[in-house]
Amino acid sequence: MTLEELRSKLEEELKNVKLNLQALNELKAQYLGKKGPIQELMLEMKNLPKEEKPAFGERVNALKMLANQLFDEKRKELEQREVEEKLKKEAVDVTLPGKKFNEGSVHVISKVIEEVEDLFISMGYEVKDGPEVEKDEYNFRLLNVPKNHPARAMQDTFYVDVETLLRTQTSAAQAHTMLEYKGEKDIRIICPGKAYRRDEDDATHSHQFTQIEGLVVNKDASMAELKGTLEVMAKRLFGEDREIRLRPSYFPFTEPSIEVDVSCFKCRGKGCSLCKDTGWIEILGAGMVNNNVLSMCGYDPKVYQGFAFGVGVERIAMLKYGIDDIRSLYSDDLRLLKQFKL
Repeated sequence: MTLEELRSKLEEELKNVKLNLQALNELKAQYLGKKGPIQELMLEMKNLPKEEKPAFGERVNALKMLANQLFDEKRKELEQREVEEKLKKEAVDVTLPGKKFNEGSVHVISKVIEEVEDLFISMGYEVKDGPEVEKDEYNFRLLNVPKNHPARAMQDTFYVDVETLLRTQTSAAQAHTMLEYKGEKDIRIICPGKAYRRDEDDATHSHQFTQIEGLVVNKDASMAELKGTLEVMAKRLFGEDREIRLRPSYFPFTEPSIEVDVSCFKCRGKGCSLCKDTGWIEILGAGMVNNNVLSMCGYDPKVYQGFAFGVGVERIAMLKYGIDDIRSLYSDDLRLLKQFKL
């Protein structure tokens, strides 16, 4: 085959034959490979007269360069065609309505915990955690509730064995912290988490609930500071115009002990069904840390004093957001959860 015939054949195949990139690579190997017709023409030079070899070699090299050029142009053409076909297949009609995506939201219990944590962290408190499966020693004895103490009847407990239980209060984390600090460091912590008691589930009670305990231990802690702290918390949770009042109470781990009420945010203290016509709503218990608790946890009560408080997160959420059944907080009812997206 002459050079002109080979060139015409190559141009014709590239022009008329439908190729993809793989077929193009195979055709290129067929023409420009070691056993291809162009290489065979180079081998024929040895049979030519000496004076014809330079001109013939120049023409073969020109054909080889032209072939590479034609293959490169065809490759670009095929690649462009593939891109256009892909864009055509993946075309998006921007006039179609968009897809609706369901968005999650922070659960109301988590929302209240985060709000309380943000407040107390800004006041210099640390957030501490503790185990939910607890030893009797930390849940009761170190909190001044020994065996057969009448106060144990107030907290009907889930026992794993004689000495192990599901904690009835997050106060157990306070005992852990005091022992960890070995009576040598000031303490300013809150302890959020789940607690468990053998309650019958109804609109206001649950066998599982969430508490946030607070503990301050230093040489200057006072009932005045406790009251100021709780007042700030009440205003943050229920509104800046809220007031609190303290009533005497009893807890084995605090002395004196108090119950804390907040002025009703629905009737502004005038009396309504929410506050049972009293103008006040009970929100938490608190008091000065009992000296026995300080001693058992390694702190000298002649040097250190402290205060503690505990608030039920579900109660705060129900009051704050008008939820009338605690069981709603542990259901998967999206009608409730969707209200707290914002």
